[in-house]
Amino acid sequence: MRHTQLRSFHVVADVGSVTAAARQLHVSQPTLTTQIRALEEDYSVELFVRAGGRLRLTEAGEQLQQITRRIFAEEADARHFLTESSELRTGHLRVGAVGPFHVTEMLVAFHARYPQIEISVSVGNSHDVLQSLLDFRSDVAILAHVEPDPRLWISQYSKDPIVAFGRRDHPLFAGDRAGLSIHELDGQAMVMREHGSNTRRATEEAMAKAKVTPRIVMEIGSREAVREAVASGVGFGVVSVAEYIGDERITYLPVTDAEIYNYARIVCMRDRIHARMIAAFLAVTKGVRRSRGG
Repeated sequence: MRHTQLRSFHVVADVGSVTAAARQLHVSQPTLTTQIRALEEDYSVELFVRAGGRLRLTEAGEQLQQITRRIFAEEADARHFLTESSELRTGHLRVGAVGPFHVTEMLVAFHARYPQIEISVSVGNSHDVLQSLLDFRSDVAILAHVEPDPRLWISQYSKDPIVAFGRRDHPLFAGDRAGLSIHELDGQAMVMREHGSNTRRATEEAMAKAKVTPRIVMEIGSREAVREAVASGVGFGVVSVAEYIGDERITYLPVTDAEIYNYARIVCMRDRIHARMIAAFLAVTKGVRRSRGG
């Protein structure tokens, strides 16, 4: 098995096209096809099938792709270390995040320290962001909640209170109040985030502990859409105070008799923690956390 054969398979699998892969690798299509066919013949395995004029990975191909992603991620780490040993001047940092708030703060600081590093961010739900990290499609993940896993290195970046918010003329939020009790939310119309949201998970745990049951009238998978529904008078909502966006139509109050928090956690693969690009990112975020009193 030759390295060029693995590289050819890896790029074709990632882009899903021999034509596009040939352009990326600066080789001819027949050369690329020959390398992949030789790999399949040498090991008596089918890696691709054609369906509707497109290439599709077989089950064996999908398993090999998981391996080649690790191989070429490590190769990229080695290249960065050897060619940029004194200072990070080139490279690409790939970050997955469940929301834009804390990750933006981190990346602004990282860009200020390493302005020549390319940065890409993909935003998704917790499952997709974590899976991207495990598949080596991202280098670092910013998650609110993650289960312990021996493969992962996890560090808490922030801990922010979750507050209730509502329209200014809502009975619970009208007037000059310093806060509200969680029991005042019992039976109240509520706009809730989707299942899988850490804000929802933490709020439901606190409400269950207090034996409080709001009346869920709407479930929305977007902070912005929840805010608009609350501002329209549909019901109250909850949000991390760090993610609350001021609006003249709404206001927020802390829940004084319950501890409800949202977290931001930095996660990377444990065996890549010393990779130069990742180590640089972790050092920058440690400095940001220290400056904000975290």
